[in-house]
Amino acid sequence: MTTKLTLTLEGDVILSAKKYARKNGKSLSGIVENYLKTIASATDTDVTLSPKVSRLMGAIKLPEDFDHKKELGNILTQKYK
Repeated sequence: MTTKLTLTLEGDVILSAKKYARKNGKSLSGIVENYLKTIASATDTDVTLSPKVSRLMGAIKLPEDFDHKKELGNILTQKYK
């Protein structure tokens, strides 16, 4: 069942979102719906960490601007040269 929802957002956010949707061939409603499904399912899952992983959390201090995706890309590039 589809139900109408009214949102109040900043005008520039709406324009950017519409541009993104058009560029990716999607509807803005579909993007919002998928996002809400994603966050709803993420909070529904109860993730339990093993004691080993729990002890490791916070063991490494990284700079605030650390880009883990960039670093992973660099490591994989070196590995598969």
